[in-house]
Amino acid sequence: MAVLLFFVAHWYLSLFTQTFFQHRYAAHRMFTMSPLMERVFFVLTYLAQGSSFMSPRAYALLHRMHHAYSDTAQDPHSPHHSTNAFVMMWKTRTTYQDCIKGTSVAAQRFAGDYPEWISLEDFAHSAYSRLAWGLVYVLFYINFATAWWQYLLLPIHLMMGAVHGAIVNWAGHKYGYQNFDNHDKSRNSLVFDFLTGGELFQNNHHKLPSRVNFGVKKWEVDPSYPIIWTLDRLGIIQLKTPKSAVEGVAA
Repeated sequence: MAVLLFFVAHWYLSLFTQTFFQHRYAAHRMFTMSPLMERVFFVLTYLAQGSSFMSPRAYALLHRMHHAYSDTAQDPHSPHHSTNAFVMMWKTRTTYQDCIKGTSVAAQRFAGDYPEWISLEDFAHSAYSRLAWGLVYVLFYINFATAWWQYLLLPIHLMMGAVHGAIVNWAGHKYGYQNFDNHDKSRNSLVFDFLTGGELFQNNHHKLPSRVNFGVKKWEVDPSYPIIWTLDRLGIIQLKTPKSAVEGVAA
């Protein structure tokens, strides 16, 4: 039971920090926060994502490329230009590494207006950090696993961010329905969205990339939005989007 609780906690904490800090804040700048709170969320994101921490800067560049070139050959993670999900994940990793190193020519037009903390990002990407987190996961399983099959979850801990990205980009551009004609293949994969915290309203998001609430229809519930709304009401962040653009609209 402890292993399963640990896995679920890691899954959803990593997922929330990705959709909140790297996606909605770094890539799309849907809200603002003070320099102090930005540093706080940097640390919380690192702690939640562990060995699969992603640089908000590189994530923003990668994601802005995805929106600009959605489902074309220049899209860094379209399932329609990869033979399977693992090929897509490797292509995404290669482009991400180019963004980290600053060698991606395609990413240059999308540079700027994202949070940076170079020392933390460099440490988080180091072998020391990756291996230390891996050791933490392994030791937890050694102490609390009660069946051999539970160890099969360990690789997911190590690659949690990549697994989330693969689910969102593969399913969100292949399966589901469309509310809008975005001239791409984005879909709302509602059946899988309990795994991704609102991220699989891809069709809605590609149509309305600045809208903090990814649900559009009354019955489309973005589970991350109420948390973000609460953080805004508490004064921890400040939403930039007008009220009319974040509330659900009638079907």
